[in-house]
Amino acid sequence: MSGSRETERVARAPWALVLLTLVYALNFADRQLLSAALGQVKAELGASDTQMGWLTGTAFAMFYTVAGIPLARLADRGARWRLLSIALVAWSAFTSLSGLARSYVQLACARIGVGVGEAACSPCAHSLIADLYAPARRATAIAVYSTGIYIGTYLAYDVGGELCKAYGWRTAFVAFGAPGAVLALVVWLTTREPQREAAAAAPATTLADLRELLSRPAFFHLALGAGIKSIAGYALLGWVPTFLARVHGFDSEQSGRWLGPILGLGGALGTFGGGWLADRLGRTDARRRLGSSALATVAALPFLYAFLYLDDPELALVAYAPAVVLGAMYLGPAFAFAQVEAKPEQRALASAVLLFLINLIGLGLGPWLTGFLNDTFAATQGEHAVRTSLAIVSLTYLWGALHLAHAARLSRLR
Repeated sequence: MSGSRETERVARAPWALVLLTLVYALNFADRQLLSAALGQVKAELGASDTQMGWLTGTAFAMFYTVAGIPLARLADRGARWRLLSIALVAWSAFTSLSGLARSYVQLACARIGVGVGEAACSPCAHSLIADLYAPARRATAIAVYSTGIYIGTYLAYDVGGELCKAYGWRTAFVAFGAPGAVLALVVWLTTREPQREAAAAAPATTLADLRELLSRPAFFHLALGAGIKSIAGYALLGWVPTFLARVHGFDSEQSGRWLGPILGLGGALGTFGGGWLADRLGRTDARRRLGSSALATVAALPFLYAFLYLDDPELALVAYAPAVVLGAMYLGPAFAFAQVEAKPEQRALASAVLLFLINLIGLGLGPWLTGFLNDTFAATQGEHAVRTSLAIVSLTYLWGALHLAHAARLSRLR
């Protein structure tokens, strides 16, 4: 790459990262709004906890993951910014349509549309970041982008919770879909496709690239570990507002007032801090980038159990904050690790495969399994069944951390 092109690439990188982070924030705001509105939606539509768990997790994840691979291939071979703009308009429209649903089936169809649209987001973003930032800064850059998860979750629980209480869940969904069209226009008009790093060979078929990626033991254990860890992560995102309502008597506004800052600030701090720490630890041995994530995941467990079993709700929520920080620290290192393991022409695909397993395993199982356990334990534990369910599901943090640590040991990086 010539000196002038390199200078231009570096100059464009901060603005691109800001835009990508904002897009990802809307991605998660639209996704998590259903969890913030779960009580109202469940009551109006007459659904069970198992059905709501399927709707917040499994239904979304199934179509998100299926659409992710072909959309990633489009990103690897086409204009990523354009694809991202179109996808943002699509999932924002389906978010607004969710507020018009008159039955459980109609709402499920709208949420599937959201999932398909959102599947293009991170493969495009991770591939763009890999072309805009050098490997030594990539974990930090991807960590900054990943703070969008917690900014969006903050918006869903805080702003969405207040909208649900004041105007009802339908108005909240319509309102949350509107900003996406504006941001998509900004993305379309203010970005240019960066030059891709040179590919080592002509692009292989999707199936061949998939086989190659998954045949690498380090990448396989990375993807499996991130997916298993995410079972607890998505279960908590989906069911903590309900836990606070049933166990501690919080309404949606109270939950949003606490969870907004804890998830927004704590999650963003953990995500950025995890990427920053990983880049610094990785200066002498790149494997430490992922090893630090495994340790942080294990360290989150005691705080999670304190949150679930302390009787004082405020003290419990104070304990939840470090659990959120530590649980978020794996994101930047994990996706940066995937980008380094993949060839330049496989980067969006590598991101999509990692997201495929995170969402298929984590989002697909976490909320649904928690809802199923709630219904199973309800006969003996009543409203407090959600506490036992989350305690059981949270053990997947330990399982996932073991795979992340193994991936770090197997890595060829130094």
